[in-house]
Amino acid sequence: MTSNRLLKALFLCPLLLLLAFAAQAQKTVTGKITDEKGNPIPGASVVVKDGKIGTTTDASGNFTLNTPSGTAAVTVSYVGYVSQDVDITSTSNISISLAPDNSSLTDVVVVGYGTARRKDLTGSVASVKEKDFNKGVITSPDQLIQGKASGVMVMNNMGQPGGSATIRIRGTSSIRSNNNPLFVIDGVPLSGGSARPGEDGGSFGSDPGNPLSFINPADIANIEILKDASATAIYGSRGANGVVIVTTKRGQSGIPQLNVTGSTGISNYLKKIEVLNTNQYRQALKDYDLQNDQSDGGASNVDAWDAITRTAVTQNYNVAVGGGNENGRYRLSVSYLDQQGIIETSELKKLTANFNSSFKFLESKKLGLDINVLVSQNNEHIAPVNSFVGFEGNVISQALQWNPTFLLYNDDGTIYNPPGTTINPLASLAYYKDKSAVNTILASISPSYKITNSLEYKFLYSVNRQVGVRKGMGDQRLNLNGIKDVGVAFINNNQMTNQQITNTLNFNKQVSSLNINAVVGHEWLIYDNAWNAENGHGFAAVPVGINYYDVLGYSQQSDRSINSYDDPTTEIQSFFARAILNYKDKYLVTGTIRADGSTKFGKNNKYGYFPSVGVAWNASNEEFLSGSNIVSNLKVRASWGETGNQEFPSGASLNRFDFGQQSISRSNFGNPDLRWETSSTADAGIDFGFFDNRLTGSVDYFYKKTTDVLFERELAQPAPSGKIWVNLPGYVLNKGLEVSLTGNVIRQKDLNWNITGNASFLKNTVQGLVGFYETGDLRGQGFSNVRGQRVTNGQPLDVWYLGKWTGIDKNTGLSTYEGGDPAANKFYLGSPNPKMLLGLSTDITYKKFSAVINMNGAFGQYLFNNTAATVLAISNLGSRNLAKTAYDVAISSGESTSDAAAPSDRFLEKGNYLKMANASLVYNVGNIGKVIKNLNISLTGQNLFVLTKYSGFDPEVNTDGAVNGIPSLGVDYIPYPSARTILLGVNFSL
Repeated sequence: MTSNRLLKALFLCPLLLLLAFAAQAQKTVTGKITDEKGNPIPGASVVVKDGKIGTTTDASGNFTLNTPSGTAAVTVSYVGYVSQDVDITSTSNISISLAPDNSSLTDVVVVGYGTARRKDLTGSVASVKEKDFNKGVITSPDQLIQGKASGVMVMNNMGQPGGSATIRIRGTSSIRSNNNPLFVIDGVPLSGGSARPGEDGGSFGSDPGNPLSFINPADIANIEILKDASATAIYGSRGANGVVIVTTKRGQSGIPQLNVTGSTGISNYLKKIEVLNTNQYRQALKDYDLQNDQSDGGASNVDAWDAITRTAVTQNYNVAVGGGNENGRYRLSVSYLDQQGIIETSELKKLTANFNSSFKFLESKKLGLDINVLVSQNNEHIAPVNSFVGFEGNVISQALQWNPTFLLYNDDGTIYNPPGTTINPLASLAYYKDKSAVNTILASISPSYKITNSLEYKFLYSVNRQVGVRKGMGDQRLNLNGIKDVGVAFINNNQMTNQQITNTLNFNKQVSSLNINAVVGHEWLIYDNAWNAENGHGFAAVPVGINYYDVLGYSQQSDRSINSYDDPTTEIQSFFARAILNYKDKYLVTGTIRADGSTKFGKNNKYGYFPSVGVAWNASNEEFLSGSNIVSNLKVRASWGETGNQEFPSGASLNRFDFGQQSISRSNFGNPDLRWETSSTADAGIDFGFFDNRLTGSVDYFYKKTTDVLFERELAQPAPSGKIWVNLPGYVLNKGLEVSLTGNVIRQKDLNWNITGNASFLKNTVQGLVGFYETGDLRGQGFSNVRGQRVTNGQPLDVWYLGKWTGIDKNTGLSTYEGGDPAANKFYLGSPNPKMLLGLSTDITYKKFSAVINMNGAFGQYLFNNTAATVLAISNLGSRNLAKTAYDVAISSGESTSDAAAPSDRFLEKGNYLKMANASLVYNVGNIGKVIKNLNISLTGQNLFVLTKYSGFDPEVNTDGAVNGIPSLGVDYIPYPSARTILLGVNFSL
């Protein structure tokens, strides 16, 4: 026993001595890392200087690091901030505030199927980070970047909650195909479509909604916008219109942290179009000698506009929890948005949940697994705002036209139905029901294996499944032909399933003075869409209170119909490769090639090939600029490449047939020679930073030519009647200049002030077409089959082609036009495409206060005020109301009430505007006790004002005027008006 104890003592003594020595040889350093505003930075790196030992900060910005004896300094770093070396020879506790790196040269940028250092880029890529996003009620990612990047136009088509948007990167390139950019969410490319069903004719809401609204903007960490071919060619056939890469927030290493954000606000209409009040209307009747019982209902102070609008309330709540360690990180978030529209009955309710995780396995940590799951449900109550109505109008025009001498309600409280074809707007709100629900799941799983320190294999499988249902009814009490005394109802169902399988090999290695970043891969995409619809008439005997769409079987059999359709499955197979070479941080070359094969194209042209090359010179790293006190960064770039566009119907190259009731008809003739629409882009740019990057920016010139334009046209006689998809001769040319500037005006301990601006100067031209194509449907009283735009040689896309109004004939009181009949004598009268886009932002921080202002604008475009032309003209007088400006012009010029509206430049207006998009004031309360951390209170104003001479609701408008699938731009016809919103918000961590 004694000998055993002796042996144990002999063994333990050296071990204790070794442990004691190890304890003396280490030094424990603790501290906290914050940003320039005092907010904690989770995930910041703290590493022994010139060593390999390090750690990261937890959710509160705190860290603990055991350093070897004799360590003199540690290096603190975080992406987007200037790294700091901190002396620890005389302290074991440090508190460091990192300053933003305005040059962002150390940023890692997502560039498609991988990442790259910003300093390695040769293409035109704009990055918008969370701190720079637009503020306010944001329902989709595109709204976050409006006005934030040069060359990028984001236009909210109307003010409906969750409404559609027009997005253009470097102009419009295609005549017939979709011109919106490709959106990629965490590596998953979206199809651009949505399962939200359309309306079923009549006056139901016609806006298609935003296909990106299923994403919760509060979950987004940053957005990269790829603009030139060097950046977008990796996406080949879908990159012609630019690529927007959205990266969602990830969990950070550290103890679990709960983040809570909430806001509530109120909204009112941004602008009210002034119509005649009761006294003015009666005076107008007197001036035109139209006083009678039919024109004057005897009422006073009736304001139908105020009756259909309201002070809308919005609530938005987000809760997120995240944490983990070096072996695994996770983040789970849940959000709820309830946004009332300013038009009574309209509302958007959105519920989303997002889970992502990242794991490392094996002792070597070479095996990884990423999992992302996003689920959402969008529920809408849609107001009867339809852009395709004629004289009967929608609820907006009905309110504007309401005769202010007529009561809105009968004495017994029921809704008054006036004689004739006039519809009470309150009846539209009460007797239309229109509901939509869309459920979405976007899920992906991505295992990876690091074969060597430089080579990694990654597999990605994703599925995007959407199911949408829309139910609508028009009550038999509605005074509208086809609905009155019978009623109408419909149920539409859509479903969409998109799948992706991607395999990639990423190589990243520093070889002497050469850094190599390369990727090769294979991708397979599958897109499936299907829909069915049922509708019926004849619900006269159904009791009030029962929804007709719940009893569709009661409708008259002869007035009942069913339809269904299943799109041909679209499959895309792709092979791609990219290499980025950086030699001595001075000379850069990027080469990309992608081959895409699609089932959309004819058998003779299944595959398209899309190459690009880019070069850059980091002049600021040359000896003659090293150590310069003026030039901090100077990079010259040039690139060329080709990208494609295949955004047209599936099966367009095949023979297709429509199945009607016991009938079959050919809808499309096949074209085996149909080719890819291709855009060739050349870009030259310069990135710069001066005075320690206090002033940074970039300038780009681009030249983009789109050929083999995809188009659907009628077969020429004597061939059988029908349509065929072809490649048009000619081309569409976009060229322009982009400028971005950021100035750090003040950089002090308690005060920081930045100003950022971007401007884009764009020119669009069509050349080489045979003939011309019409679009731009103009609607309303007297405008039947009237089109106001053309696609023709030597002009921009969708140029205005209208009569020239020369004034009012004093003898007849009728309008006169150059050349006589405006329908037979039309002229090119301007473009709806902006010649200049502008974005302005400024942020200022003083101690615990910070303020942000974001503005955007567009200049040089012309809008057709279709509302003024056919809804509020002098011809209304005697039965309907009119705009005060229309009356003022009419009475001063002697215009007759029989003067009919005509498509002319009388209603063509300059659409120049500068909008105060949002402004926010934030107070950082800080920590409260030991529970609530980093409490912030904010006050935000959205759509505060617009500087413009345009007379409509809002110059930021684009009512659908497409003809035969050719999109239009710049038509303004009784849209859902824009809202001004004030929000009070709070966010904190636990």
